[in-house]
Amino acid sequence: MVESVDTIVVGAGPAGSATAYSLAKAGHEVLLVERGKTPGEKNVSGGVLYGSVLHELIPNFWDEAPLERVITNRNLVFLSGESSFSLDFSSSKLEKPPHNGYSVIRYDFDQWFAKQAEETGALLATGIRVDDLLWENKQIVGIKAGSDEIRAKVVVAADGINSTLVEQAGLRKDLKAKYIALGIKEVIGLPRDVIENRFNLEHNEGTAHTYLGCTKGYPGGGFLYTNQDSLSLGIVLKLPIFKTKSHSKAPEFIDHLKQFPYIRRLIKEGTRLEYSAHLVPEGGYHGLSKLYTDGFLVTGDAAGLTLNIGYALEGMNFAIASGVAAAKTILRAHKQNDFTQSTMKHYQKLMNQSFVLKDMKTFRNAPAIVSSPRLMKSYPDFINNLALDLYQSTASPRPKLINLILKHVVHEISLPHLFIDGIKAVRGL
Repeated sequence: MVESVDTIVVGAGPAGSATAYSLAKAGHEVLLVERGKTPGEKNVSGGVLYGSVLHELIPNFWDEAPLERVITNRNLVFLSGESSFSLDFSSSKLEKPPHNGYSVIRYDFDQWFAKQAEETGALLATGIRVDDLLWENKQIVGIKAGSDEIRAKVVVAADGINSTLVEQAGLRKDLKAKYIALGIKEVIGLPRDVIENRFNLEHNEGTAHTYLGCTKGYPGGGFLYTNQDSLSLGIVLKLPIFKTKSHSKAPEFIDHLKQFPYIRRLIKEGTRLEYSAHLVPEGGYHGLSKLYTDGFLVTGDAAGLTLNIGYALEGMNFAIASGVAAAKTILRAHKQNDFTQSTMKHYQKLMNQSFVLKDMKTFRNAPAIVSSPRLMKSYPDFINNLALDLYQSTASPRPKLINLILKHVVHEISLPHLFIDGIKAVRGL
């Protein structure tokens, strides 16, 4: 193990590898430390990789990266008992490079990305747990890993939402449960031709589904996306529900999701290949940690840089963008030979100018809206019951549409709640 480097990056996920790659490309000496035996071993993702920032960093990365499918279809599904109501969108424009998004298996993708950083000149050390930070004159100057101490001008935390380094650096007092969710995912194996027939896909096309109404009324939602020869099916739940509802265990929720007829048909005859769970940041703008201090920067999930606005979820793209901004800040600090807060705050400036924090600030109230209990239960029931009355033919005269809508609103939501939720949605989204 080396005794000192210019920069230490802790965590070889998208944020850490983006930082290390950018620094190594500039001829900078950087050590990328990963706790797992291989990058991606401990990472779980239920989202889509949007490739805009990665394309700027590694042009045409899709020619070599281990991507699963190009996401050309999005589907928002309201689930309620035996019924389901879908809002489906597809576009051939999304088939052409640079593609908008991809499904990925993080175990494969993270290994590839870390390898790019290593081949560019970064030092990659796996199976290393960082226990503490090194301090000198109130400035962070390295890390402690077991009995080893490694010094650096700058340390970058890219080690996920439950990063202990962020707390040790004094940038976050504690991890508030209300800003955290638990993601639970199964990878379900199916033959490629079955997936393409079942989801009406061709060649390398893929689809991403978002599910509402599948969390027993608790804050959260479900997801599914197609890989080459598997499906990633999962559910995300706000962490506080496990404190107040001790009888509800995490596996019960994904089992509940799989019981809906809509889901059963999609995963029929599939084989479970993998089961995993992972904490994810869900606080949005209000859940961000401070991003810098003397000799220290925070990126990706460690900083809380994710955004869930219901119809879109940003995480990996934000992480990569933060890694690139961190590298630019570090290179600037080396030119000035100043690693104090006065120079590190340039990272905050770059992030403020980026689409990442601009989006998070614009949609700062979105996490509260998408976690509304009525959105989890009342609205899916309302939409499906209304649709059933609209399409079901009986021997009775059909009521007018407005009368049907009012009947279901009164019985399932109430007009005041509908009005209040509508105002909140308009303001927040």
